Amino acid sequence: MTATILLVDDEENARNNIGSYLESEGYEVLLAANLETAREHISAQEADIILLDVRLPDGYGPDLLSETRQLPNRPPIIMITAYGDIDMAVEAMKNGAHDFIQKPIKFERLEQSIERAQDIVDMREELNHFRKAQREELNTIVINSDAMKEVFRKAQRAAKRSTSILITGETGTGKEVLAKAIHRMGSRSDKPFIDINCAAVQNTMLESELFGHEAGAFTGAQKRKRGLMEVADEGILFLDEISSMSEDMQAKVLRALEERSFRRVGSTTSIHVDVQILAASNKDLPQLIEKGAFREDLYYRLKVLNLEIPPLRKHPTDIPALAGHFIKQNNPQMGLNVEGITPEALKLIKSYEWPGNIRELRNVIERAMIFCDDAVIDIRHLPGELQR
Repeated sequence: MTATILLVDDEENARNNIGSYLESEGYEVLLAANLETAREHISAQEADIILLDVRLPDGYGPDLLSETRQLPNRPPIIMITAYGDIDMAVEAMKNGAHDFIQKPIKFERLEQSIERAQDIVDMREELNHFRKAQREELNTIVINSDAMKEVFRKAQRAAKRSTSILITGETGTGKEVLAKAIHRMGSRSDKPFIDINCAAVQNTMLESELFGHEAGAFTGAQKRKRGLMEVADEGILFLDEISSMSEDMQAKVLRALEERSFRRVGSTTSIHVDVQILAASNKDLPQLIEKGAFREDLYYRLKVLNLEIPPLRKHPTDIPALAGHFIKQNNPQMGLNVEGITPEALKLIKSYEWPGNIRELRNVIERAMIFCDDAVIDIRHLPGELQR
């Protein structure tokens, strides 16, 4: 999201210089020379962030802090202060100002402050607005960063085809969420989406799970069972952690994909299906191929298109929105009304490496909410590994 910044300053040169800089950085800018105009923009909910001078021709800038205190989504207000206004700035921070910057303004310092305010705005967007129909359907995939936008763009194109797709990425990056999104965006959205975690099923049972079996095919097979590939006919079968398959099972899956048919265990009759295969792995499949642990022909059969989800540390700009979503998601489930995260805690969250990626972030937010008795999550609510 591109923030709209309301710049309130009675000095024309300051408005022009700061406004031009902000526009060059990609922000949308609204200009106001007095409080009256600023109030009009705020009333119309046109501003995401406010840069507010202290001395204005029709009033005292910090008065806006108390006037907007009750707004459900008050924009973060950054005070612009002259040299002699430090005491006022401290008081303004107590009254809810997001930050204060001294004149003459250094653009590097201004950008840092705006970026922190943007984090708050992004998080609020996730907390206060349910996504529009498609994004709700996509199970809240956050696509604010350029890296995730590129992944999502490819996923949208792939969803329109019935080709095999390989989704790769570290544990916890959201591979299953992306697979479900592809299903919902594609032509098979009204057909089954069947998923199986190959690592959670013993290899001796995986064939029966995927292809089914006839009664009496093995000990305990008392009646015929349809396999997941048959259940997924005309829809999508998602094979999660496919690298855990045995070589023998890989060969059988490859044959089923190439022939679009298979046999139940204990049967001599082929069953033809129309199934789109999505597969996922958190391991480096080319390395496994070199070691002889994964079939090269199956790899290329699955990798008609490869969607690689970057680790969370590679797109930290998505963290505020993700955190906001998890708070929104947990509030009704936990009977809470947490409104957000303090700027200090959010800065700490963004600086963490997140080895467990989005899944770890979700767990940290849930834990913080358990220990949060306030309206917002603060540093003291976060686990020790983040604070270290």
